[in-house]
Amino acid sequence: MPTATIAKPPYRADHVGSLLRPAKVKEARKRHFEEKAIDSEELRAIEDEAVRDIVKMQENAGLLAVTDGEVRRSFWHYDFMGGLTGFDLVERDEGVHFHGATLRPIFPTITDKLDFPDDHPMLEHYKYLASVTGLTPKISIPGPSCCHFRTAREDIHPREYRDDPEALFADLSRTYAKAVKAFYEAGCRYLQMDDIFFAYLCDPKIRAQKAAEGTDPDWLISRYAEMMHDAIADRPDDMLIAMHMCRGNFQSTWVAEGAYDPAADAVFNQTGIDIYFMEYDSERAGGLEPLRLLPRGAKRVLPGFITTKAGELEKLDDLKRKFEAASKFADIGQLGIAPQCGFASTEEGNKITEDDQKRKLDLVVRTAEAIWGGVDK
Repeated sequence: MPTATIAKPPYRADHVGSLLRPAKVKEARKRHFEEKAIDSEELRAIEDEAVRDIVKMQENAGLLAVTDGEVRRSFWHYDFMGGLTGFDLVERDEGVHFHGATLRPIFPTITDKLDFPDDHPMLEHYKYLASVTGLTPKISIPGPSCCHFRTAREDIHPREYRDDPEALFADLSRTYAKAVKAFYEAGCRYLQMDDIFFAYLCDPKIRAQKAAEGTDPDWLISRYAEMMHDAIADRPDDMLIAMHMCRGNFQSTWVAEGAYDPAADAVFNQTGIDIYFMEYDSERAGGLEPLRLLPRGAKRVLPGFITTKAGELEKLDDLKRKFEAASKFADIGQLGIAPQCGFASTEEGNKITEDDQKRKLDLVVRTAEAIWGGVDK
């Protein structure tokens, strides 16, 4: 299908990015990284084939924006961060705790001045994706707040960054601005940043933790918004930037809870983001009232009423009712539908099947058709 015939984003139906890793990819990654039984070229060939299959699955679902499912990554965030100049990933004894699970013990460490290298591997990931689809290729990367929130102060080695967070924030914005430019030059016109820590900072327990550490959580929200704004401010007019927010997603578990209220104004009115993917599949996300702060215009919110944490399929009539409720706070013309999060934020994946995943994506498209008359309307 020629790219020229495809409507440009934003779309009424979309998804966050990560998809369940095929068994053949999991096995190949194990044989390469753990057993050292196959080389990087053989691994890449298996991943390439998986990307082609994943793209076809998304196309068959009726989506107009497709991703590579993040099949080349171990984590949604650390792989990108580890590719930055000045970042290292260190393995330790115990990982981050979720409710009912513990993440693999990988920890980001800042060892030197930060920068975005010209040969960051995800540029090639994007180019390959674009080469195998006639639809809109989208790549998701962690937002700049992730590099700060996920790095402990004792793991920040340069004294300039450790002693002065403003210096770190400034260099993170500069590094991400360079990344935005590099992805654009690679052909990317639809870039997503997963900036979930805005939602984390709405959790009363996490807010209390930050306060106990001597950091005002509201100040941190505003600085994260400013970082994002500065990182994307110079993007070309034909490049859309999306943001995904959730409260943790690892093997169908979670970390945070709390309504978006403390962060909504900063997120909608200070970041400069065009499209918002917002987790809304459980009571942990709070009510829809924060949507009232979405400014009228071209910005779009895709509430994640469809969960990726469980295989049970939502009912279309229930989704219609939720959008009727959402339309009391935001213009229905500025809304769309997407799942609440990715299906596999890490290579382990959520506790659902590939058939569950397919049915969820099909439902996303059917919902857009039922409410707005199509994915591109």
